[in-house]
Amino acid sequence: MNEILSLLADPAAWAALVTLVVMEVVLGIDNLVFISILSNKLPEEHRARVRRIGISLALIMRLVLLSTIAFIVGLVHPVFDLGIVGPMGEHGEPGFETAFSWRDLILLAGGAFLIWKATKEIHHTVDPVKTDDVFDKKAAVISNVGAAIVQIILLDLVFSIDSILTAVGMTDHLPIMVAAVIIAVVMMMVSAGPLANFINKNPTVVMLALGFLLMIGMVLIAEAFGMHVPKGYIYAAMAFSGVVEGLNMLSRKAASKTDGGGQ
Repeated sequence: MNEILSLLADPAAWAALVTLVVMEVVLGIDNLVFISILSNKLPEEHRARVRRIGISLALIMRLVLLSTIAFIVGLVHPVFDLGIVGPMGEHGEPGFETAFSWRDLILLAGGAFLIWKATKEIHHTVDPVKTDDVFDKKAAVISNVGAAIVQIILLDLVFSIDSILTAVGMTDHLPIMVAAVIIAVVMMMVSAGPLANFINKNPTVVMLALGFLLMIGMVLIAEAFGMHVPKGYIYAAMAFSGVVEGLNMLSRKAASKTDGGGQ
């Protein structure tokens, strides 16, 4: 209790909290987009419930991981090394790492899953004709609530570990980490419905969001191999694409009004 009171009176702690909340919200966007796309594939009566369950699980998972910070920090230590010499960088350093930690393996699996999922969704969007593919059946991932929740849990694990490692790197105070995670997840909960509805009503935004997931999957795989991609570049590209798509939507809306008025 004394530690919490001292943190409340410390301006540096408040600055750390605000910064960490912003970082957690930004990192949570990827998770939220995935949950929105996945929930929109379900019958309408199940969508809100699946989103609430998915985001609640994200909160629980982050809090559980925060309670085992020592274990999480240990995930960055290598568990095996392939011993492969990769291409050298411009300063003579290895172009990619061949020593993998548990965090690397989780990021690698999560990135591969995101690429697979985004590719499948893009295929279904471009070619919606039903086939005999197992993924087109009713019991498949897309239309089964239980399977959708399982997928959300898997991606929650990937994004949660990345989120917690970011928090650990920014502050040493556990109460600040917990407060930042709770605030960020509550903001995700509030914005989940409007975001999912917006994506569902704008098919071109769905394709853009799937493109984002594809890019995020590639970034996760690159991170697993030790090739750090600055998050600022990723989110700047996403923001720029979003602005361009917004202009396209305004253009189509203006064109539809013009066509309607001319008839």
